[in-house]
Amino acid sequence: MTDHHATTDAALAASQAPLLRIEAVEKKFGGFKAVDGLSLDIKAGEFFALLGPSGCGKTTLLRMLAGFETPDRGRILLDGEDVASVLPHRRPVNMMFQNYALFPHLTVKANIAFGLKRAGLKRAEVKARIAEMLALVRLEGLAHRRPDQLSGGQQQRVALARALALRPKLLLLDEPLAALDKKLRESTQRELIELQRRLGTTFVIVTHDQDEAMTVADRIGVMSAGRLEQVAAPRQLYEAPASRWVAEFVGDVNILDGTVAEQDPHRLTVTTQDAATLSVAPPRQKVDINSAVSVAIRPEKIRLSRRGPVADAAAGLNRRDGVVSDLSYLGGLTSYTVKLDAGATLRATLANVARVEVDDFSRGQHVVAWFSPDDCVVLPR
Repeated sequence: MTDHHATTDAALAASQAPLLRIEAVEKKFGGFKAVDGLSLDIKAGEFFALLGPSGCGKTTLLRMLAGFETPDRGRILLDGEDVASVLPHRRPVNMMFQNYALFPHLTVKANIAFGLKRAGLKRAEVKARIAEMLALVRLEGLAHRRPDQLSGGQQQRVALARALALRPKLLLLDEPLAALDKKLRESTQRELIELQRRLGTTFVIVTHDQDEAMTVADRIGVMSAGRLEQVAAPRQLYEAPASRWVAEFVGDVNILDGTVAEQDPHRLTVTTQDAATLSVAPPRQKVDINSAVSVAIRPEKIRLSRRGPVADAAAGLNRRDGVVSDLSYLGGLTSYTVKLDAGATLRATLANVARVEVDDFSRGQHVVAWFSPDDCVVLPR
């Protein structure tokens, strides 16, 4: 009986274990620490994004996962096996490069076949796998073309097919859509999501494009200076950033610095220099009276009107008078910059829900900007 329970517990633990576990990995180049003691778990079948500015260490981390770089310290466990010192071609991992790295003299078919032949698959197996991959990326009629006879989007699909042909446990994508134009990039993002869900393969994508990460990923790891600032699902990352740095990096945000004046279980009062006193929702982490904090408010959470909300609906709202100093019409949205009478500048984004030929507000117009305490995120300074 005990043996049965022990076996069941072991099987349950194995099923819950991450496919990829990165443990305190560090990588230096000379005196520069590119990856600094980073730890991360990624589940089987997950679409995970590493997001961050240039030089934050995300591509170095990806190259260590692929085997092109070796960690100075730490472990990289894939399915429980430490692969940190395993050669790239001996890992169940494949990588799709930013420039696609297709062989220019080989046809689409031959590009896909290259890795399969090197892996020693039989001719019939190679033929079947090529047909499967061409169908998967919808390039059946282009098998005999060379890369220079394909569009950028088609080349990207060939690179993807070649990377998936060996059925890796883990597919690494290094800025794979950077070379595509906006419309093609958006359609390819949708195709990538669909492909990943159909295959169930674990994808790890590196990108500096926040919209791309938010669109494709189940979870996002935001990197800065070789460390992970926050790992969360896209909605949580946007609505509940863990730090001011994350709030400013992911999407547009208004930041107002202040000091905690009062607090109760439901509300926090923050005194600011240039936006008067704000009523905000209490943060998850405890803050003390007189501690310095930043209040983050996303532009779409700020409403604008000529007179402000009606009295009955105004209880607890933060309302500030100001003047529209600038505006940008963006099709579905209009972005307004409002200079408050108290001194701060706020950005407000309003959806253009009606088909009209004039903006709701014009430059120089007096407006009331208002937002609720629950729209504010309090971050330590």
